[in-house]
Amino acid sequence: MGILYIIGTPIGNMEDITIRQLRMLKEVDFICAEDTRVTLKLLNRYEIKKELVSFHEHSSKADARRIIDRILSGENAGIVTDAGMPCISDPGEVLVKLCYENNIDVKVVPGAAAVTSAAALSGLDIKRFTFEGFLPVQKKERVERLEILRNETAIMIFYEAPHKLKNTLADLNEFFGGNRKIVLCRELTKIHEQVIRMDLKEAVEYYEKNEPKGEFVLVLEGKTQTENDKPTIEQAMEQVRKLIDMGEKPTDACKAVARETGYKKSELYSALQNA
Repeated sequence: MGILYIIGTPIGNMEDITIRQLRMLKEVDFICAEDTRVTLKLLNRYEIKKELVSFHEHSSKADARRIIDRILSGENAGIVTDAGMPCISDPGEVLVKLCYENNIDVKVVPGAAAVTSAAALSGLDIKRFTFEGFLPVQKKERVERLEILRNETAIMIFYEAPHKLKNTLADLNEFFGGNRKIVLCRELTKIHEQVIRMDLKEAVEYYEKNEPKGEFVLVLEGKTQTENDKPTIEQAMEQVRKLIDMGEKPTDACKAVARETGYKKSELYSALQNA
C-alpha cells in the first residue's frame, strides 16, 4: 500500500519552497493537482517531470476512487493546491478523508499558508484567531454564519476573491459596525503585495473608489469586551462547566473563561467550589 503526501506549495513567490517539498514532488509516483496548469508551472520552474492528475471541487467520486485504488495498489501520491497548503479551503480534504476511510497512511510536507502569513502581518492581537475561509455565497447561509460570529472576541480571518470583496466588506460592515478594525492583505508574497489597515467603514469607502484586484485575506478584529457586554456570573459559570464537561481541568476552565469574560479566575473558581 502506498502513502498520500499532503505537499504545501508557495502562496505566490515560487522561491518560498522547501527542500523537502521539492524532494517529495520528485519522489512520489504521481501528483494530484487542483489545476494542473498552475502546478505544471511550478514543476517546470524546478525541472521536475511527474504525472499530474486533476483533482478539484468538481471532481467526481469515480475520480477520487481511481486515485485511492492507485495508492492501494502501492503507488505514492502527492496532493497539492494552486497555492499554499492543500485541504485548507481546498478540495484536497475530500481525498484525505477517503484515505483514512481506506486505512491509507497520510503524511504532511508543510509549507506556507496565507492564513498564518496574514495573521502575522496584521499587527492585531493574534493570541487567538478563528479561520473562516470563504463565507457562504448563499445569503441565508451567509447571514447565519455572520450571526454566529457577531460576538466573536477572537481575530477572524477570511479569504475572498476580488470580484466578491465589495459585497463581503458591506456585509461585514453591517454585522460588525464601521469602527471595527480590518487588515486587508492582497497578493501575499507576490510583486504587488499590499497590506491595508483601516476600519470597516473606511474599507467600504476605499473600494467604492478603487477596484479590487488580486486575491485577498481579510483579518478582522474581534469584538472588544466592554462593561455592558460583560456576561453575568451565572453565564460565565455555565461556560466554565461546559469546558469541564469537555475534559478541561477546573482551574484551566476558570482561567480560560476569566480571560474571555473579565471576571477574575479566583472569583470563578470560588463560585465553582461553592456551587
